Amino acid sequence: MYQKAYGIIETLAPLHVGASANEENGNLNLIFRDQFTQTGIIPGSSLRGRFRADLRGESKDHGHWYGQEAIPGEPDSTSEGLVKFEYASIVWIPVFCPNQPIVRVSSPSLLKRYQKLTQPQTRQVEYIEPYSYCGKKSSDILFFNLGFLPLKKEEEKLKNFIPSEVRESESYLLLVVDDNEISMIHDMALYRQSRVSLEPNQKKAKKGAFFDVEALPEGTVLIFPLALRKTFEQKPIQWENFIKAHEIKSGKELYFGGLESIGFGRTEVHLKSCLSGSTKPVV
Repeated sequence: MYQKAYGIIETLAPLHVGASANEENGNLNLIFRDQFTQTGIIPGSSLRGRFRADLRGESKDHGHWYGQEAIPGEPDSTSEGLVKFEYASIVWIPVFCPNQPIVRVSSPSLLKRYQKLTQPQTRQVEYIEPYSYCGKKSSDILFFNLGFLPLKKEEEKLKNFIPSEVRESESYLLLVVDDNEISMIHDMALYRQSRVSLEPNQKKAKKGAFFDVEALPEGTVLIFPLALRKTFEQKPIQWENFIKAHEIKSGKELYFGGLESIGFGRTEVHLKSCLSGSTKPVV
């Protein structure tokens, strides 16, 4: 019923997709997190909204792909969208390490989802042992802010878990940690910034206008699944037409989340279709 595909997102600037500050978290604007690994995500609604908004500016055909909204006073005026989006999860997140200095970190659960999305025809998912690594290392022990972490087994197949479209993919050390530790290391990697709004006529913060914001750091790699209906009104739907409508060829820069005006949210997005058990780029 659906043609399967997936998207790769690489952050080119800090990325904040989350909620505003409230009484529960004080003055900290948190990002959305996965309920199990507690790592950052981009909800499917945010992905769909950005793609739809981008197409609305490029073409009048956005209603065809994303469905028609309800028109007041007209019953049965809504229509189903042809494309479906799910949330984007982290594949690799860069973490500062004084003796490395940058390490891209993941966990077995995150890599398991990556395998399922990029190889939907493969039923058996390969488990990657925690503390496996790949790439050039400066020491057998990495030092993070909260302690030391030993490197155990060198695993060359980790190169298969980093998309070919990722920039400078060979210049980072890849490291897999336990699922119980990824949330702690993830929080160490987050980009944080304090923001304040001043009174118009004096250098004084407005009441309630001082807050902190957290974001996924530059160089984070995420993956999200999407699906396209095979037919609509008894006519076949082609992936090539979807790519052409969005003007996505080898990659496209898109902004996600908030604070775009101060340099947040810039990413590069690649879409790939899963055809005949293999992964082929959609061009």
